[in-house]
Amino acid sequence: MSEIAIRTEQLTRRFGSLTAVESIDLRVNAGQFFGFLGPNGAGKSTTIKMLTGLLAPTSGRMELLGLDFQSNLIEVKRQIGVVPEGMGLFERLTGREYLRFVGRMYGLDRSTTEKRTEELLEFMQLADREKTLIVDYSHGMQKKIALAAAVIHRPRILFLDEPFEGVDALAAGALKALLARMTERGVTIFLTSHVLEIVERLCSHVAIIHKGRLVAQGSLDELRAGVEENEGEKKTLEQSFLSIVGQSGGERARLEDLSWLT
Repeated sequence: MSEIAIRTEQLTRRFGSLTAVESIDLRVNAGQFFGFLGPNGAGKSTTIKMLTGLLAPTSGRMELLGLDFQSNLIEVKRQIGVVPEGMGLFERLTGREYLRFVGRMYGLDRSTTEKRTEELLEFMQLADREKTLIVDYSHGMQKKIALAAAVIHRPRILFLDEPFEGVDALAAGALKALLARMTERGVTIFLTSHVLEIVERLCSHVAIIHKGRLVAQGSLDELRAGVEENEGEKKTLEQSFLSIVGQSGGERARLEDLSWLT
């Protein structure tokens, strides 16, 4: 039986009268490349913020790497890496200064930090930006330095919130290769992305959240099979997603209201 890397039980987050995430039970096995999907406002980023300790749940519990999150907060955070939605970079540092700082904060010795910093800067094609502050990086470059900082300590779970947004095709190819290599070595990757083709290409398992509730969870083949059984034809992930969240026919109806554009 596979080790479970991420487990939630009745995980809930409310903001006043708004329930952003309601009673979700997630199961992610160690070494899986796991896609977490949902429409805008469905609760994806709120869930990631809870799973990474950036936001406390209103109720429910989380277990990462077999450890209760709330009881082992520091130990869990030492073993995860995060590229959050807003990245949260220290923009008045150079890329090299930032990676050195992050490495030391994770407890790496100076020699290991220096070696991994140089390797990551080379891999991310940022080594030639010796004196450029992160604030002057392009959006794609900031994404790359954020990912470099998230993996410098060799995390066992990596959380990625829209990691390919604003990244050019060459850089995206390198990042995909890096992520695939990490899963081969047993790292669990938890990815959110609105680009379903990327999820379909990279992920082996997915969960779909809609209006704060988990509406599907399983392997890509299981997800497609459930939809095909109901509709009798082979579906892409995008078609399966639209079928599950109930939006496959709504756009055409709404388009009639914009007849002046069409």
